[in-house]
Order: sequence, then structure tokens, then C-alpha cells
Amino acid sequence: MLKVGVVGCGHLGKIHIKLLSQSKNYLLIGVYDKDTELTKSISKEFKCDYFETFDQLLSSIDVLDIVTPTPFHFNYAKKAILSGKHVFIEKPVCTSVDESEKLISLGKSNNVKIQVGHVERFNPSFTEVENEIERPMFIESHRLAKFNPRGTDVSVVLDLMIHDIDIILKIVNSNVKEISSSGVSVISQTPDIANARIEFENGCVANLTASRVSMKNMRKTRVFQLGKYISIDFLKRESEIVEIEGETGGFPLMTLELENGIEKKIYFKKPQIKENNAILDELDSFAYSIKNNKTPKVDISDGHKALEVALKIISNFK
Repeated sequence: MLKVGVVGCGHLGKIHIKLLSQSKNYLLIGVYDKDTELTKSISKEFKCDYFETFDQLLSSIDVLDIVTPTPFHFNYAKKAILSGKHVFIEKPVCTSVDESEKLISLGKSNNVKIQVGHVERFNPSFTEVENEIERPMFIESHRLAKFNPRGTDVSVVLDLMIHDIDIILKIVNSNVKEISSSGVSVISQTPDIANARIEFENGCVANLTASRVSMKNMRKTRVFQLGKYISIDFLKRESEIVEIEGETGGFPLMTLELENGIEKKIYFKKPQIKENNAILDELDSFAYSIKNNKTPKVDISDGHKALEVALKIISNFK
């Protein structure tokens, strides 16, 4: 088992701590947070050690899980990497691309694995249809949330939209050609609603909308490609595939007769989704990459690319 420690005992940090204590791949050594009383309380609840300094925690572990506010990611990660520790970092990876580039370089020179917490990669609604996606040409993404003061220290792009940016960069697999965007601050000091249009060199276009001041929650992505439409509902954990003359199974939905008299059958398929805990899966996936010397499923280079696009979207706000 890999000896793991967690820095950051807030809302998400507590979730990570709980799951790590349950994982068969990790031995939870202890936790550290600048709030000493919180650290002691968490360590008592999950029966692990608490450390009064970060250095004490670092010297006792193989893997560091960073679940602090983003501005603290770089310094904790840098120190851990220089100590030869593998690092899991919650998204967004850092506050700037300069920082993430430095971590990439340090990771290579110190031969450690670094994974970024883009958890939607492990959402079963996505993993069930990921192999169905081939050369998408138009993608539409909506990620809407009711207002929650937690997370409003950063733009909605870094808080919410970055999830969809990572997914889209993964499935398009092409360089970004052009980005246009707009953002509006409604309640907080940073944009609460944002829309972005990303054009890729291979011709694909993605339209992304994110809001944290909505009346309802929604996390849905629609993917259009030649002869196939794929809908992914990350919130409800549902997926749908509509395909012309499909070979993926399903049942005939309708038959279309084109102007030239040719008939096309439309098939509908709703994959059976296997329930999982996506955060536990991403942490266990990281353990697998360490034990087997494999590149993490969401490597720091992926986190870097998502951050780079997110910051370009923010910089283009009118």
C-alpha cells in the first residue's frame, strides 16, 4: 500500500480523506492544514495522525494529495516533488501556466507521477460512451449550478467550466485555433456566468456555457459527429446515443427518407451505467499508475492544457 498524506481539510479535502481511508491501495498516514484545530478534529475522526508542520507530513509519506485552495497548489506540489513524492493535485492545477510548466519540468527531472483532479473523466456517463466518440465536429456543453459562496474567489471558468474544457480537449485531440468568450459578474467580484466558443485546427467547434447563479443544476454535454449524436449527462449519470445505420445495438427509432429516395434508419441506444465513486476511482487510478509506472490517466500535462485554455477564455472577456 502507498503511504498517503492529505494537505487541506476543507469540504473537498474531507471527502478525499474519507475515501483514502477506505481505499485498498493507500494507507492514510495523516493530514495537515493551517487550521490546527481542524486538522486535529479530522485526524481523530478518521483515525490518522495530524501533523503540526507540512514538512513533518511530507517526510512520512509516498504520495501527497493536495486539496487546498488553488493559490497554494504550486508551493506544496513543488516541495513534495523535490522530496521525491508523487503528487495528486485538485483542479485547477495551478494559478498560472508558468507554475504548471515548472511542475511538469520538476516532475520529469525527479521521476515522480503527477495527476490532476479532473474527476469528470471518471464519471461513468462519460466512460461508457468515450469509445463511441470519433472525430466530433460540434460540441455543446452546459454546466449550471445554484449559487454557493464556496469557490467564488475565482472565475466561474476555473470553478466550473474547466471540467468541460478538459473533457473537450480530451475527445477532440486537436490544437486550439481560436477562442472567443464573454463573462458577467452577477453576485461575486469575478464572472459568475461565462460563454466560450473554441475553434480547433481540425474544424471542430465547441460552445461552452457555465453559470453558478442558476435556478437549477445541469451538467450536460452534447457531441455531434458524422452519423452519430452522443448526449452525456454528468449530473444524472446518463448517456444516450443516436446513430444513423448504427452498429452499436439499440432499437430503431425512425426511418428517414432522403430526397434521392434513399432510406436511413435511426437507432437509439441508452447504455447501462455502472455506479461508481468517481473521486475514489481517480485516486485508485493514480495508485495504479504509480505501482505500474504508467502515465496517469489525467496527467499534469492535461491539467496544464485545460488551465491554459481556461485562462485564455478569461483573458478574452469583454
